[in-house]
Amino acid sequence: MTMIDAGDDVLQRPAPFPASVMQIEPQWIDYNGHLNMAYYNVMFDRAIDELWLRIGIGPGYMKERNCSTFTAECHVRYLREIHLGDPVQVSILLVAADDKRLHTFKELRHATEGWLSATSENMTLHMDMNVRKTAPFPPDIRARIDALAKAHSTVPRPEGIGRKVAMPSK
Repeated sequence: MTMIDAGDDVLQRPAPFPASVMQIEPQWIDYNGHLNMAYYNVMFDRAIDELWLRIGIGPGYMKERNCSTFTAECHVRYLREIHLGDPVQVSILLVAADDKRLHTFKELRHATEGWLSATSENMTLHMDMNVRKTAPFPPDIRARIDALAKAHSTVPRPEGIGRKVAMPSK
């Protein structure tokens, strides 16, 4: 069974994609005694790679079709500290998609207690690596993205989508 075949069921579920449970690595803990901000992005990136494999746009896609994805924008919110020993899991919601872009919203939660630690909202671009410019997804990949977008369209939108960095208004 290929990764694409294995992903068919997950692309039909009306629920965010659940990535694998991850463990915090000791070298990721900073002098404040919690997970350093950079490593939240590492975990979000590892999780999105799992979903990309299921869609068919992982490393094999780059090798076979010379296309890939680039993150164009990212907004991370740090809501509750994560510490060494905390198991974590990222869930991913495909908020929207078009011919060349994927808008995702990720939540990082404590894997056993369920509380929300951080979110990451991203805009990802599909790239033709021959010219290093954006390009439409091929029809087979677009069909998989559309299936996932349709399934995720029924999922309630979590708090935080579309937020911007700004000082609170008085």
